Amino acid sequence: MTTARNDTRVTLGGRHAHLWWIRPDTLTDPAELARGRALLTDDEREKTDRFRFARDRHTCLITRVLVRTTLSRYCDIPPARWRFRTNDHARPEIGTPPSTIRFNLSHTNGLIVCLVSRGREVGVDVESLNRANRWLDLAERFFAPREAAVLRRVDASERPTRFLEYWTLKEAYVKARGLGLAIPLTGFSFDLPARALDDIRIRFTPAIDDDDARWQFTLERFGRDHLVATAVQRDGPEPVRITLHEAVAPLA
Repeated sequence: MTTARNDTRVTLGGRHAHLWWIRPDTLTDPAELARGRALLTDDEREKTDRFRFARDRHTCLITRVLVRTTLSRYCDIPPARWRFRTNDHARPEIGTPPSTIRFNLSHTNGLIVCLVSRGREVGVDVESLNRANRWLDLAERFFAPREAAVLRRVDASERPTRFLEYWTLKEAYVKARGLGLAIPLTGFSFDLPARALDDIRIRFTPAIDDDDARWQFTLERFGRDHLVATAVQRDGPEPVRITLHEAVAPLA
């Protein structure tokens, strides 16, 4: 894991992807938050302020500041200059200045992550392990039949975590494709190794037009409370190396 100063330039090779992470509760200084807010566009500030709860407004602010400062680590563009757009399925992308960088964001209570690559599609999802019991009823409705069957056979004490492993991987893949709910969650499934999660395989039904060799996946815990999954597009047999980078305060 790398902890980077905010004025440090970072090199991103073609066969690399960087997973930046930060715990939003570590950023509490009012002056620092005001500097971060100043980096946003008027529209972004409006969207941030629409959240009802202060915690959600704080997380939204830090997420938007994180992506701006992270992108600026790779080029000589000030964080405030980035402009973003969404594709037809609401996935955020760089609008201007033009860039070969691809990114994807995810956040949950206590953790924000940003996955970055150059010239290849990526997706990331983070979930709180404390929320697992609330979602188990979704498996029969939204998982592929073979995943639901595996889940039913898992020991009850391990079932919540296994459910979230499937869920985060599915979310990461859907986000990497950038097609949102146009991809049915029942149209693909994952094979998870019994122990080390370093050989995760995806399977597609005829409903999904994709090639399983085109993707690689990672799944790991962040501390005791969070699970993070990544999906990274491959362009050959060589794997893409993913490294972790902690974004430290102050961000702005």
